[in-house]
Amino acid sequence: MDPQTLADRIEIGDLLTRYATSVDTKDWDLFRSVFTEDATIDYTSAGGEKGTVAEMAEWLSTTLPMFETTQHLIANQEVAIDGDTATVRAMFYNPMKFAGGDNMFWCGGYYNHSLVRTKEGWRSTRLVEETAWSTM
Repeated sequence: MDPQTLADRIEIGDLLTRYATSVDTKDWDLFRSVFTEDATIDYTSAGGEKGTVAEMAEWLSTTLPMFETTQHLIANQEVAIDGDTATVRAMFYNPMKFAGGDNMFWCGGYYNHSLVRTKEGWRSTRLVEETAWSTM
């Protein structure tokens, strides 16, 4: 593997980590930094919504407070780089604790990203969450 591909893969891994961190810390500015301004995000497989980055940041900011704690773990990253674009399919495992109690909810599946290299680095132009299973 050539040095540029290695550097790209590291940066893409960092992007996925930034996404998970932004959601778990409810840092919506950090969340926005994962995406291009015209990106679309689709959470419909989990019973959520689909829309722009701004719409999904707003939706998450009003939905996630039902959980006291969330922990998005991302693994098994399949990355295909083609010049200045890339696709990623990465598994997620997400335990979440409901606010005000001991009840837990778990889900898992895949994050499917379409990426583009920008002057700020790799950014997602499209995220489709593909929920594979959940405890609800």
